[in-house]
Amino acid sequence: MTLISAFLKLIRWPNLVFIALTQFLLVYCVIMPVFANSTVHPNVYGLNFVLICLSSVLIAAAGYIINDYFDLNIDLVNKPGKMVVDKLIKRRWTIFWHIAFSAAGVIIGFYVDYTTHIWLLGFSNSACVFLLFVYSTTFKRKFLIGNIIISVLTAWVILVITWCEYNHLMRSHNGLNADIILRDTFLYAGFAFVISLIREVVKDMEDMEGDRRYGCKTMPIVWGLNATKVFVAVWIIVITGVLVMVQLYAMRLHWWWSVAYCIALIIAPLVWIFTRLYGSYTPKDFHLLSTAVKLVMFTGILSMIFFKIYR
Repeated sequence: MTLISAFLKLIRWPNLVFIALTQFLLVYCVIMPVFANSTVHPNVYGLNFVLICLSSVLIAAAGYIINDYFDLNIDLVNKPGKMVVDKLIKRRWTIFWHIAFSAAGVIIGFYVDYTTHIWLLGFSNSACVFLLFVYSTTFKRKFLIGNIIISVLTAWVILVITWCEYNHLMRSHNGLNADIILRDTFLYAGFAFVISLIREVVKDMEDMEGDRRYGCKTMPIVWGLNATKVFVAVWIIVITGVLVMVQLYAMRLHWWWSVAYCIALIIAPLVWIFTRLYGSYTPKDFHLLSTAVKLVMFTGILSMIFFKIYR
């Protein structure tokens, strides 16, 4: 493995592409069509969008780097063949890139604040850097709180875009229907939160051996596998129920292609995950479920395209 490929693996480049794609689809498929029907000029557009997206990607990359730095011993047990830190990239260089990416993300945030006069992004980016650091050093090994932090930050990838339109959305004027933007944003942010929570807990089941050896108090270790499966199953039922209700509403709007897409590529895979959950016991089983949940998140985010088609 070359140094470049090792570095790309360290920063989880497919996940970074997914973050950028999520924010692109939200802006150009969900938010911009609403602004197009008003005389209001959005903050998140053109160069500002590129900078906001870049800051999100940099901070996420910094989070992945610091996570691998502090997970070195656990990864020796759980993922010995996939290690990068201290095997291909020296630990001092991982710290350097973590600091560099974190600082760049925060600085870009404050620059966007300066150009838009909102003063929200720089501070929120700083909070994300802090949360990712304490997650990696402390909360990842604690019962549930680490899972919730990552789920909140996953939802924040979506919420941050609307956050940057705060000055427009807090008062509907000049024909801007802020309610539609807020509704759709929170719908996708809620989806991202629940799917991420499900996946994080499934990953904890996959990594039980190494986590137990190094004293982690994750849900499968504290509650056991069966109780943890019930926790995951309940959230799968909740999100599937909400998605069914959303499809019933979409049917009233005659969004037939959207309904067919969501049933086939979001709801049906969730049902499959639910049925496979109780028969899963090995790390290989849970890795398969984790991958399936990640694909559901991907297809769910892609459904934003239908807002561009139908709206």
